[in-house]
Amino acid sequence: MKLVATDLDGTLVRSDRTVSPRTVKVFRRLHEAGVVIVLVTGRPIRWIFPVYSQLGIPALAICANGAATYDPATDTIVHSAPLEAPILAEACARLRAEVPEVVFAVERDGGRQMRHEPSFPVGPWEADHESVGPATLDEILTRPAAKLLVRAGVQAPDEFTARVGACLTGIAEATNSSSSGMVEVSAAGVTKASALSRVARTHSAAAAEVVAFGDMPNDLPMLTWAGRGVAMLNGHAAVRAAADDVTAYSNEDDGVAEYLERLFGF
Repeated sequence: MKLVATDLDGTLVRSDRTVSPRTVKVFRRLHEAGVVIVLVTGRPIRWIFPVYSQLGIPALAICANGAATYDPATDTIVHSAPLEAPILAEACARLRAEVPEVVFAVERDGGRQMRHEPSFPVGPWEADHESVGPATLDEILTRPAAKLLVRAGVQAPDEFTARVGACLTGIAEATNSSSSGMVEVSAAGVTKASALSRVARTHSAAAAEVVAFGDMPNDLPMLTWAGRGVAMLNGHAAVRAAADDVTAYSNEDDGVAEYLERLFGF
């Protein structure tokens, strides 16, 4: 395998938001051996710096489910595939017409900034963040967005994702990566797989030379594209069913690290 791609939350990162020393050691060994490492996450760019500080390697990060590829060495977005403003407006119009109590937020500039309708629930860790703030829907629709975030009160995640996806057929991709009932919407054709395949080509790595790890529905395109797609033991049932393999341990117990140790003979 030339390239290791991994999701973060529920996969590489533990529930306390830390990366274990064992995992750090494995990834540093891979980096030193010349294996390409790519972090592939639904997280916005502003949420990935704690992971970099723990891993200590300048791995590319595919953020916002494939909408932005970030290079920490230069602090730049090297590729972007946002929802353009007209499509964003069409998506919001369709959803507001079909889904009661729907509210929206957008991740901009790869997730360096977030703007949300006043009634959109924002986590307490971001409520006072300088790059996060309320906006009217008209203001939200003025610029392209890496992701559109959709909520409508308490919802069953998979069912709500399917409903949002049906509303947006032909114009956007809908997925989810948590149990909170929030749906993440990207531009049509933009997934973790589309961005990872582009990065792999730049490193002359074929899909068969890529091993990828994930746990949630937003990881499915990446896991089915990679030569070896590995689901986490703690992963969503649909992800485990679709993967080529499943880790022996969860993200809490170094599942990715243990798998890579066996794969690379560490």
